[in-house]
Amino acid sequence: MNSLNYHRRKTVTVNIGDTPLGSDLAIRVQSMTNTSTNDIEASVEQCLRIANAGAHYVRLTTQGVREAKNLGIIRQQLRERGCEVPLVADIHFNPRAALEAAQVTDKVRINPGNFVDPARQFKSLSYTDEEYQAELQRIHDSLVPFIELCRKHGTAVRLGVNHGSLSDRIMSRYGNTAPGMVESVMEYLRVFVEQQFMNVVISMKASNVVVMVEAVRRLVAAMDAEDMHFPLHLGVTEAGFGEDGRIKSAVGIGALLSQGIGDTIRVSLSEDPELEVPVANKLVEYISSREGHPHIEGKYSKNYNPLMPERRIGNNVKGLVGGKSPIVIASCRPEDVTGKRCPDFFYSSTGVQNGINRFIVPTAVYHGEENAYPLFSLDDWDSSIDAPVKWLEVPASTPIEKLLFLKDCDNVALILTPDNINVSGCQQALIHALIDENINCPVVLHNTYIDIDSEWLQVKAGADFGAVLLNGLGDGVWLEAPDYESQNEVIGYAFAILQAARLRTTKTEFISCPSCGRTMFDLQTTVRRVQEATAHLTHLKIGVMGCVVNGPGEMADADYGYVGAGRGKISLYRGKECVEKNIPEAEAVEKLLHFIEEDRKSK
Repeated sequence: MNSLNYHRRKTVTVNIGDTPLGSDLAIRVQSMTNTSTNDIEASVEQCLRIANAGAHYVRLTTQGVREAKNLGIIRQQLRERGCEVPLVADIHFNPRAALEAAQVTDKVRINPGNFVDPARQFKSLSYTDEEYQAELQRIHDSLVPFIELCRKHGTAVRLGVNHGSLSDRIMSRYGNTAPGMVESVMEYLRVFVEQQFMNVVISMKASNVVVMVEAVRRLVAAMDAEDMHFPLHLGVTEAGFGEDGRIKSAVGIGALLSQGIGDTIRVSLSEDPELEVPVANKLVEYISSREGHPHIEGKYSKNYNPLMPERRIGNNVKGLVGGKSPIVIASCRPEDVTGKRCPDFFYSSTGVQNGINRFIVPTAVYHGEENAYPLFSLDDWDSSIDAPVKWLEVPASTPIEKLLFLKDCDNVALILTPDNINVSGCQQALIHALIDENINCPVVLHNTYIDIDSEWLQVKAGADFGAVLLNGLGDGVWLEAPDYESQNEVIGYAFAILQAARLRTTKTEFISCPSCGRTMFDLQTTVRRVQEATAHLTHLKIGVMGCVVNGPGEMADADYGYVGAGRGKISLYRGKECVEKNIPEAEAVEKLLHFIEEDRKSK
């Protein structure tokens, strides 16, 4: 997938009920119920709402054999009501439940981290090569009966790897890393291929967008090396809710879809599951519209590594742009900005200096410091104008030959505007050309979106900027939405995109799971309570997790965690360490805040 032009990665077709999946078909959208699978009536009703919202598949928590049998009843009742949406059993820790579900549903998701290996306890294990091989044989022997049952009943399989639930065995050799995630699933895939069972979908998920994207790309490379072509399910786990959840999902999923990777997606929000579906459908519609776009002339630069791209950092121009932290430019007035997140520059087209009437103005200007810096196009470029910083705005299709004069310029920053429906592809093409020509000007991505609502803006901007930023390219973002009522919100979206890409942290990040049938408390209410209690804090990552299946692992890079331990009981974490267990839910938020405040005092 080393092309800057959009085309889908080729895969085999996987049959899931009456809705097959693969690269020759439209990208599918799915969601997951948050009802107990033992509550058949509530589960049926929620499945209907999710299907009616436009989902192609619905997944349900299936903790045990009883829940697996109920899944068959739910499926039958849906069929009797005219709903043919395929159902997916979500299995953790329980192979017996997987065997039961394989007989009554359309697809079974198993987690290589806990299907055969015991639940991880973050223990440091040591294996000889012979012992490790014996573990692989144990996986093989456990999988074969499951595969045969799925073959007999025409049931598809999803191998779902989560960054937070790698087994202690895998972590003993690979750590809690993207390569570890890849090896975890490849061990299983080799058994499926050996058994000639190809009705398999794979997912590689993490709450850290950078890890998730790296893991998926590494998996594609690993499968290609072994001539495997299974379709992929994409998602960012624990994305959260509101604008942050939507933007974080758009950045991660959008970056891969833009590369042609991905055959089904879920946008995991801490909201009612049917609200996930329109967001996912918007993302699919937006990226799929690039099919057949005008060809982009360009290629990756010589030493570029698409699996683990190193960040290109342009010249540091006057200490303002081109440094380690990407900048934000805004198209509004300073008085339109409220809150702590203020852009670094404002665009201005008022007044004329030296025949120039467009400027990029540092925020400091509005405090009586610095100067306004001229913004040129190639048509009005004037090398005779003396300015500490000169901005040059160019379309992405500009031939590199027209920019060679910038090689010796150390006071010029480029503003790069897309001129192809494949926004991220055309912008990356020119940046790669700059790299090959040793033109080191910093590059700010300037994307404009006309006449769209907030959700569309979050999806489009997240996908476009995210695809470029996650590929190590871009020294700043200029998100422009001239028809948008609140420019302050537009600025917030720009900062949220940078934070999702792990390039600039400007507020507390909440890692909160989408609720499911395993959730031990009212997730939406709890997330809001935790957010309100910690609103005064910045530069922290706080995990709010409904249960212990992925909780401690998925929030492994969080500073603090709030995890459901049982009905009405919460366990609190500092990093991976559980600092207090089974706290009454009514006291948990206050205790979490106390832990944070005490830690801040001790620093």
